[in-house]
Amino acid sequence: MRARRLGAVVALAWCAAGAAFAQTNMKLFLLIGQSNMAGRGPVEAQDRVPHPRVFALNKDFAWVPAVDPLHWDKPDVAGVGPGSSFARVLAARDPKVEIGLIPAAYGGSSLDEWAPGGKHYANAVQRAREAMKRGELAGILWHQGEADSAPEKAATYTERFAKMIARLRADLGTPDVPVIVGELGRFRPSSPNINPILAKLPEHVPHCAFVSAEGLHDKGDHLHFDSPSQREFGRRYADAWLHAP
Repeated sequence: MRARRLGAVVALAWCAAGAAFAQTNMKLFLLIGQSNMAGRGPVEAQDRVPHPRVFALNKDFAWVPAVDPLHWDKPDVAGVGPGSSFARVLAARDPKVEIGLIPAAYGGSSLDEWAPGGKHYANAVQRAREAMKRGELAGILWHQGEADSAPEKAATYTERFAKMIARLRADLGTPDVPVIVGELGRFRPSSPNINPILAKLPEHVPHCAFVSAEGLHDKGDHLHFDSPSQREFGRRYADAWLHAP
């Protein structure tokens, strides 16, 4: 019975959202990086209730109400990420805005796999360009580094990241779009190798902000944030975007 009631709520919200969606341009946010951006937190009932002004570009390039999991990179494990709560914070601040999320993260991906010319980069650009037919790109949310936390990879991360972002902004025609970078979970043994580098990226990349993961928890695997932490992380991403240089 509870599932039926939830399904009815989703259906009604879908209809209401669709009516509003056709009326205005969206603020668009590109979600890229690896598994913690894609989301691996267990999906709960609250994560399946859509917001009438928050949408996601799905696998088939169709706009749908944004409910978790937003990503489908690894369907068997995809779950709650930071994107939904991020968008809801912004929607709550402005009752007229519509938020469009562009999921493009991929679990396990290294920064080199996001280099221009790579499949993840090409997919992100393709999806962002399609989304930009319906609004303006207002931000890029990045969470990645687990695959680059070995010392030799971390040593060159800043240069490689700066080049990738510069090219991505150029390819999307958005030279000043804010980039929000999240810290890796402090529960990971290798995080100290890369987190200080992530924290200093705003010193090397214009219009960039950093989000702390202090106090956030893993789901028991010492790798992925749990669902409450992902929701909180999304709120922190939103605060960082709102105050981005």
